Amino acid sequence: MSTFAASHLSPSYPDRAAWGTAPKLRAWQQEAFDLYFRREPRDFLTVATPGAGKTTYALRIASELLARGVIRAVTVVTPTEHLKRQWADAAGRVGIGIDPEFKNSQGTTSRDYTGVAVTYAQVAMHPALHRARTEARKTLVIFDEIHHAGDAKSWGDGVREAFEPAARRLQLTGTPFRSDDNPIPFVGYEEDAEGFKRSVADYSYGYGPALDDGVVRPVIFLAYSGEMKWRTRAGDELAATLGTPLTKDQLSQAWRAALDPKGDWIRQVMQAADRRLTEVRRGVPDAGGLVIATDHETARAYARHLRNITGEGATVVLSDDPGASKKIKQFAASHDRWLVAVRMVSEGVDIPRLCVGVYATSTSTPLFFAQAVGRFVRARKRGETASVFLPSVPMLMGLANEMEVERDHVLNKRPPEDGLDDTLLEQANRKKDNPDVLGDELPFETMETSATFDRVLFDGGEFGTGAEIGSAEEEDFLGLPGLLEPDQVATLLRKRQSDQQAAKRKQATAEPQQTLAPHEQIAELRRELNGLVGAWNHRTGQPHGVIHAELRRVCGGPPIAQATAEQIQERIAMIRRWATQRR
Repeated sequence: MSTFAASHLSPSYPDRAAWGTAPKLRAWQQEAFDLYFRREPRDFLTVATPGAGKTTYALRIASELLARGVIRAVTVVTPTEHLKRQWADAAGRVGIGIDPEFKNSQGTTSRDYTGVAVTYAQVAMHPALHRARTEARKTLVIFDEIHHAGDAKSWGDGVREAFEPAARRLQLTGTPFRSDDNPIPFVGYEEDAEGFKRSVADYSYGYGPALDDGVVRPVIFLAYSGEMKWRTRAGDELAATLGTPLTKDQLSQAWRAALDPKGDWIRQVMQAADRRLTEVRRGVPDAGGLVIATDHETARAYARHLRNITGEGATVVLSDDPGASKKIKQFAASHDRWLVAVRMVSEGVDIPRLCVGVYATSTSTPLFFAQAVGRFVRARKRGETASVFLPSVPMLMGLANEMEVERDHVLNKRPPEDGLDDTLLEQANRKKDNPDVLGDELPFETMETSATFDRVLFDGGEFGTGAEIGSAEEEDFLGLPGLLEPDQVATLLRKRQSDQQAAKRKQATAEPQQTLAPHEQIAELRRELNGLVGAWNHRTGQPHGVIHAELRRVCGGPPIAQATAEQIQERIAMIRRWATQRR
């Protein structure tokens, strides 16, 4: 076993290291490595943003512990079967033999291996077996995405029983927060000022610092709104505009209609994403795209859309496909344009060339969103950017604007606000073969959907104004260069927005004012108000609904859906006054 080989492990798999990192460990990896060996702990929790290089760091620690004789075996625990093989491949490159095919029924593995890779579910099925293996030799247990050990009581209990006697335990996660308050085994908690127990990391490396270091890519979010029409089971025909204030039921149904492959919205957004991918490929020739779908049927339908758009087939990865790992590995090593996956590619899967994503799922937990976006942030060379296409849904827009927020796992916390944490991650990642059916039946039939470009979100700011699909305004943002530094991204976005605003002012003065129909005038005023509310949200942190409620309280009048043009204009004037008077 060569520690030299481990110290030269590429920080980015499968083939390229990030700019400025090879052949040494990245600065954060070296810092965390040094801290680990200064403390010589039995348990050590490392929180590092997706794409930062946790695998490299963990294997460097493992190789050093093996060289010093502190341990004689390594067990890697992962959330999925695919990640077992990914870890085994990575470990093999530095001379640590890991068996990814180990089964509980075997009991032991070949002496050619230094250890095994198993899943959390596998451990929970036979914890006594894994405890016996752990007791037999001094073992380092590496927990990949340790928060999964709290997914179910049986998983947590199994992990505790199996690995309590381990000589060393190294916990890794890119997203330590959970939707529930199940305690995570071997993670320390401390009471905060409000009396809640909060997880404590031994070392943390967030997205913000990683972006500053050039370890991860800056992420540009392109949000799309549009008109949705659907028919309820009662036969009523309803319509709503995505991106405008809606009730919870309206939003849920409009969102589902947008993602319905029978409508035009998702096709138009994928077409825009493919245009963006073409632009990115000018600077990153092997750049790939990923569509994250909700279920198997829609995944296949999305793949058909992509074939019509690109003239090429898309790789489809389904959760029950025994060849899923092979397909992912082949796609990672190819120059193919698109991969479509049913949510299972949301965490840990390593495809560094993914640069463009379409978030085509209605899952909105912070954990799932962070893991999904994490598939696109791994940097291989300086200047690569990531682009993620989203529906204009408030909860997703909020999560996109909170990319740099670091969260801890909190026990005994209050129930989440309605709509902010709609489902647990394990529910989001469950196998889904078909759309929700009777008992969980789709409440409507999609009739017609269409997309419009809404805005770009980057680094907590919003850029651009509403524009039609295929318009010059949309192309301004789809055509951003694929190789840009984070400060260059912000500068270019501000310039594009400034140029668009100047062009609109010039057009307004040059052309005679057209008289809008009442419905057109109200729609235009609503868009203006919603844009101002979004800007005020970023300035104050107040939710969009709270801002609308305060405007209504101050100005009077009904909800915005029933407000007259004059009432909306009054609210626009009021929020503009707030912007000039309030700090």
